Amino acid sequence: MLDHVIRGATVVDGTGAPGRRADVGVRDGRIAVIGTVTQPCRTSEDATGLVLAPGFVDPHTHYDAQLFWDPYATPSLNHGVTTVAGGNCGFTLAPLHPERPEDADYTRRMMSKVEGMSLVALEEGAPWNWHTFGEYLDALEGRIAVNAGFMVGHCALRRYVMGADAVGGQPTGEQLARMLTLFHEAMDAGAWGLSTTQSSTHSDGDGNPVASRHARPAELLALSRAVGEHEGTQIEAITAGCLDQFSDAEIDLFAEMSAAAGRPLNWNVLTIDAAVPERVPRQLLASERARKAGGRVVALTMPILTPMNMSLGTFCALNLIPGWGPVLALPVPERVARLRDADVRAEMLRRAGSKEAGVFRRLAHFGRYVIGDTYSAANEGLTGRVVGDIAAERGQEPFECLVEICAADGLRTVLWPMPSDNDPDSWSLRAETWQHPDVLLGGSDAGAHLDRMCGAPYTTRFLGDCLRGRRLVPLERAVRMLTDDPARLFGLRERGRVVEGFHADLVLFDPERIDAGKATLVHDLPGDSPRLDSKAIGVRAVWVNGVEAIRDDTVTGAVPGKVLRSGRDTRTVSTR
Repeated sequence: MLDHVIRGATVVDGTGAPGRRADVGVRDGRIAVIGTVTQPCRTSEDATGLVLAPGFVDPHTHYDAQLFWDPYATPSLNHGVTTVAGGNCGFTLAPLHPERPEDADYTRRMMSKVEGMSLVALEEGAPWNWHTFGEYLDALEGRIAVNAGFMVGHCALRRYVMGADAVGGQPTGEQLARMLTLFHEAMDAGAWGLSTTQSSTHSDGDGNPVASRHARPAELLALSRAVGEHEGTQIEAITAGCLDQFSDAEIDLFAEMSAAAGRPLNWNVLTIDAAVPERVPRQLLASERARKAGGRVVALTMPILTPMNMSLGTFCALNLIPGWGPVLALPVPERVARLRDADVRAEMLRRAGSKEAGVFRRLAHFGRYVIGDTYSAANEGLTGRVVGDIAAERGQEPFECLVEICAADGLRTVLWPMPSDNDPDSWSLRAETWQHPDVLLGGSDAGAHLDRMCGAPYTTRFLGDCLRGRRLVPLERAVRMLTDDPARLFGLRERGRVVEGFHADLVLFDPERIDAGKATLVHDLPGDSPRLDSKAIGVRAVWVNGVEAIRDDTVTGAVPGKVLRSGRDTRTVSTR
């Protein structure tokens, strides 16, 4: 007997093949039959007019902590994501040294600073009852609603072996050997491989460059070779050039790391903007060079424009503009005084528009900012208005106007920058770039930067755009890009397609309605901390391993997800 039958859906199976009307029967967590189903079943539903697709795979998330207080990985699961890759950017919650309990506090403060997670939520929402990476994975087993796999963070490896010297120091030969042993143990326990960062934007809770930024190429290559000794593993890496354009040294490093492992290396995130036409070919040069060296470097890119809010009052991307950090770190009264100084503003604008600002130059168009929430009588009626329009009415320069608005709110004003790359040429360039064999959709950062951005709904928003908006790619290809393509990159066993015998990770949606709602601020984290959320529109149901986890944008309470472990749940994707 079948557990459930979905009758009459248009099955878009993830391979890119044309959709076809069929029944799909599920039994024991697997897709048992596709076609005309006549077998008896416990439950069934009529899916006429709806699309049934494989569960979406998000290749870049930071749900490492959130899964403890939110086993549904919301809002990703609501938007059809049934498998998430975590442990990215060099940051993981394990391993933790058993003789240094202070390392857990350091890790929490680092995650709060570098990934914008609520410190209170990190402290109150996770048990922190593990030391080894395997113990961390075991702590999640049986209690999550999504499938989740995790890389090992280079920062955690360094901290465990080198202690405080991990920041600023170099490992001795003995320490590097211990780091490699620890890394092998983590992969034996099911870690997906190595994640690391050399990005200049990544600093810990003390304001110092995170541990992996101090690693030299020899250390990175030694860890990369270790990746290649385990089945179903790979590398995720970040450098400063990921934000704009790679240096020659970064291109060489990525190619050498991937070739040393004989495994794919993915990086986050390729920003596509027709105003900077040289960026895409420069970034994809890393892929070209890696293939020649016997490796593969894959660029993740988002298929939507992810809204991000800003503030002059709390840490956000504005703090990362060269020269802005010291001003925005001042106590609020001093900060306001400095921001009101015309010379200070002029220098900040100069730095924001300079070449060294890289991709952060996009944030310097202050006339295109939209005012969000305000908190003073002086700003009444400004919510939803564009700063450029307000500045014109007041006879002010846009940045000056923005500063005065924020100052009236004690710098609490929420700011929404309008994207500068929402033009036809940029969208045409995106569609062209998506065809590259080493470009993969993803980079949501879901689980991180919780009150600043909400990238999790990229799946439903992209599909809605493909069906009713720009229609840059047909539905069948769009589904493949969200399912089979990332599943193949990670070597996921029997996931990513609607095929008999595969795990029943499925999404049922209305093609006439599929979309994502507006990002709204909610206070539902431990300690009532805020985050941005987005409703899923047109998603009828989501199944994980054959069990219904979402019905009409509401979690069912079931936790059918699996901790996906390398080797057992992933197969090797060799580059050699």
